Amino acid sequence: MESLFKGKKVLITGSSKGIGFHIADAFYRLGGDVILNGRNEKELTLAKNRLPGSNCYVADITNPTHAQNLAKSIENDLGGLDILICNVGSGKSVLPGNENNKEWKAVFDTNFYSATNIIESSIKLLSASNGSIVCISSICGQEVIEGAPITYSCAKAALNHYIKAVSRPFGELNVRINGVAPGNIIFKGSTWEEKLETNFDQVQKYLSNNVALNKLGTPDDVANIVVFLSSPENNFATGQVWNIDGGQTKS
Repeated sequence: MESLFKGKKVLITGSSKGIGFHIADAFYRLGGDVILNGRNEKELTLAKNRLPGSNCYVADITNPTHAQNLAKSIENDLGGLDILICNVGSGKSVLPGNENNKEWKAVFDTNFYSATNIIESSIKLLSASNGSIVCISSICGQEVIEGAPITYSCAKAALNHYIKAVSRPFGELNVRINGVAPGNIIFKGSTWEEKLETNFDQVQKYLSNNVALNKLGTPDDVANIVVFLSSPENNFATGQVWNIDGGQTKS
């Protein structure tokens, strides 16, 4: 297992911290040639130091030009790309009912176009290697989650539909694409960490009422399924979005 991804070049966007870094760490431990990406050079350098020998590129892939330059740099520096993990995203937005044009654009840039920009920039490289794409989505894109930002939910719903829609043309290019839709994930600096510190009892009540397993998930839970979907052991699944939510969603 330690060499499952030996020789495979793996780009994880938004990987300087949080879920993205845990995904990068999982591929790193399995022998992958990890490529870290983020907007903050200081945070990215700290992440690279934790994964000696990994590569890192500062780029804001919500900007299509930055995404194109990132793909070109990877091709020039590393010679190709085997696996792309689209992890850039944020659930922070205005409360339901307070949407406006500026917020819609900002949230779609972060949660939808960040994926399509880098995918479109990298698809030729991935086709050349019979590659795999995994997009990190959210259960908010699968069904209406009470209290979740509407802008975020719609952006992730668009991403989920995109994954299903492009699976056919990408299949003709020998590229698989899947999505992972996490539920409530706790990690350092996450919203759930803050909620547990400020109102532990309310969080426990929420989990008891809504989540079958009555607990929060971890970044490693997400990383494990991402690794499986990207691995040579999984060569027939494409166009699917896989929920990992402890049994929260009903549809």
